[in-house]
Amino acid sequence: MTVGTQVRQALANAKSVQANFETFALQTKDEVAKERYSQAAAQIQEIIEGLETRMEKMEEEEPSFKMDNEV
Repeated sequence: MTVGTQVRQALANAKSVQANFETFALQTKDEVAKERYSQAAAQIQEIIEGLETRMEKMEEEEPSFKMDNEV
């Protein structure tokens, strides 16, 4: 498994976790829990943005990472 593939998997996992937190926030009636889930989703969004930036740099620096993405 290439580094590019691993980063893409981490990105997909982070997006899944963020979606779960957002769903939990919508489903709970507990206002404290709702706020914590929303905060967690926002923190994960920052991680997602960092991973996306890293993926873009990797693709610029090493074209084979971009090819991995297209396969």
